[in-house]
Amino acid sequence: MRLVTFVSEEGLELAGALFDQDQAVLDLQKAYTVLKGGQSAALSSVLALAEAGEEGLSLARALLAKAPVEAVRQRAAVHLRAPIQPPPQMRDCSCFELHLRQSFAAARRLRAMRTPDPEATLKAMDTSADDRVIDTFNRQPIYYKCNRFAVVGVDDQFEWPAFSKALDFELEFGCYIGRKGKDIKRENAREHIFGYTIFNDISARDAQAKEMSGMLGPAKGKDFDTANVMGPCLVTADELGDPYDLNMVARVNGEEWGRGNTRDMRWQFEDVIAHISQSETLHVGEFLGSGTVGNGCGLEQLRYLKPGDVVELEIDGIGKLTTQVGSPGNPF
Repeated sequence: MRLVTFVSEEGLELAGALFDQDQAVLDLQKAYTVLKGGQSAALSSVLALAEAGEEGLSLARALLAKAPVEAVRQRAAVHLRAPIQPPPQMRDCSCFELHLRQSFAAARRLRAMRTPDPEATLKAMDTSADDRVIDTFNRQPIYYKCNRFAVVGVDDQFEWPAFSKALDFELEFGCYIGRKGKDIKRENAREHIFGYTIFNDISARDAQAKEMSGMLGPAKGKDFDTANVMGPCLVTADELGDPYDLNMVARVNGEEWGRGNTRDMRWQFEDVIAHISQSETLHVGEFLGSGTVGNGCGLEQLRYLKPGDVVELEIDGIGKLTTQVGSPGNPF
């Protein structure tokens, strides 16, 4: 199924399912009322549906198969928020080595360009700190916890952070936990994945450059309202098939800026789940980002976003996540 959270005319956030080539949305609770009478707690939100497990999904599938006309809305007429708004917890991992290597190289080039002899400076640079990060990355999954309250969806308004002049997008794959667990073995980890979405981890590169030397990970470089864009939908694990053979493409104003494939994940979500769940309980609805795919951001090319830019991120089987970038004090 292709699950969404949409806003009703009364301003309520409701659980829905895309169908008819994503041109229509089924109001799942309304469909239940029409077909069965009353309401179902499992359909009160996408999170509630995930918590209901296979029984909830079976109910939703049955409703979608009948799709009573009274519960159908046109996609163009509804406002989509993030699939789970907000998730109970967020972690963004680093799963693509190429992104790390290219980002470090780009950052070194940027520092060198500020010197009288950039080429000489670049050759003389000490790369040991970057090398240590790569070594750690190859030993174990690494991640940081995000601001779940900064999550927005494909139809929400993005706000450029007033403190930044170097804004960037990041093309990421993401999954949602569908079964509570602790000390989960890798071979059982896929059973704990409810579904997948696209994640645009918008980053303030100038703020990030200042704070990373503090050795505590990203903070204001990532933490500002509307920074975490997700959607357009949550594709349940049974529908997506093999999650590790999906093309990922980033475009800005229709121009392709980069592409990659989920097969290049050094750490798959099963590895990440096994690592994080050591002596720690993972709860239904928690979100895990893959980190940026190689070539999946502007930093790797020393390119940044401009006010008015339209960022389009696409992943096979999920769809397109489109965000228009406003300007400081003047969001679209």
